Amino acid sequence: MHQQHNGTATAAPLPEILHWDADPDARATVRTEHDVIGFVTRTCFKTGPPGRVGLESEWFLEPRAGGTRFPDLLRLAEEAAPLPGGSLLSFEPGGQLELSTRCGDDFPHAQDLLTTDLARIDKLLADRGLRRVGVGVHPQRRPERVLRTPRYTAMERYFDRHGGPAGRQMMSTTAAVQVCLQAGADERDVRRRWSLVHALAPVLVASFAHSPLRGGRPTGWASTRQQIWAQLDPTRTRPVLPAGQSGEEVDPAEQWARYALDARVMLRRTTGDSWQVDPGMTLRGWVRGETTAPPPTYDDVAYHLSTLFPPVRPHAWLELRMIDALPDRLWPVAGAVTTALVDDPRAADAARAALEPLATAPDRHVGAGREALRDDTVHAAAVTCFRAATEALPRVGADRVLCDTVEAYAERYVDARRTPADELLDDWRSHADDDAGHDPGPGHRTREEDA
Repeated sequence: MHQQHNGTATAAPLPEILHWDADPDARATVRTEHDVIGFVTRTCFKTGPPGRVGLESEWFLEPRAGGTRFPDLLRLAEEAAPLPGGSLLSFEPGGQLELSTRCGDDFPHAQDLLTTDLARIDKLLADRGLRRVGVGVHPQRRPERVLRTPRYTAMERYFDRHGGPAGRQMMSTTAAVQVCLQAGADERDVRRRWSLVHALAPVLVASFAHSPLRGGRPTGWASTRQQIWAQLDPTRTRPVLPAGQSGEEVDPAEQWARYALDARVMLRRTTGDSWQVDPGMTLRGWVRGETTAPPPTYDDVAYHLSTLFPPVRPHAWLELRMIDALPDRLWPVAGAVTTALVDDPRAADAARAALEPLATAPDRHVGAGREALRDDTVHAAAVTCFRAATEALPRVGADRVLCDTVEAYAERYVDARRTPADELLDDWRSHADDDAGHDPGPGHRTREEDA
């Protein structure tokens, strides 16, 4: 999600755009841990009336018959700008296309903005013999980068040391749909919403799991994307709010600051393209001077925050990062359900009560990625959450079409203890039965995409 400036939005250059309100001056030295807490409080938890919503959607690009594997990504970005809905266009290391909408007044507005911009992107892709594919992990693709930038080169080297093969898999073969919501109306509301979005993680992971395949074979996980993230450096990927702790009992800004202080520094930017990777310190050690490196600046702290990837990341708003990428007919359901459960007070209260049995489960979102709705406790919570969201949707601006779509999703998947991942597995099994030993190729259209 991004804020629109002067009525215009610019397509993002490769590989991404980061916005930080660096106050005090970005070049000023950070001298104490308290400075970090103050910076995070000022920049990462902006208060304001809930309701505004942003969406970030990631897509694999696949060739149609006669198409090429990848276009010139920079040229594609240049031709797309400016997108009619104002989204920022960027690319992930494996060439995954990402659209980050401007801030919508509510979820239906954000949905319209993204739909409008996806239509424009689809026209440009069709001209190149390409199409979008929405899935949490590419079922066939090898983990190979197509973008060569200092940031991604450094990140790859870091994760090679702290994650092994999972680092390259995450960077080049995973995709997500991220829902961005206001942090809260005031300090008390921020704490309540911070607690709720963390508690919701296992239900959102399980209900929208959509990545059961990797390397052409089932992995045993409904969300292989969650499996991959669980294998990475936990100092930057574990939830900020630990299991069993209520966010209403802590200051979220202080908690996020301490999380950042305890995380390993991924890299130090230097002049040129050869950045120092894994300098062997945490941010806390860097601030305390327990290294020969020059002391960090506020800009260094802001960049460090951009290398942390917990399931919920504060970005002035709350960025929910745990949902697998989904095809066009399904991603609006994920956004609508998430928004309704957090922004509507009655739905939020119902969700809190339903999620209490999950509160103390360690790595609850990881387990949900493996078992999805086969887990009895997660399934019971999901049923209640979807019922509450369905009732709340008209109150958060949803029209009849969106309400019917969510109700149909609940009936087809949640009530039946199935997920979109199950349909991908059904499709895979049918092809395995038809042609033993032959897996669908990367251009194979699943029933998800044909629907």
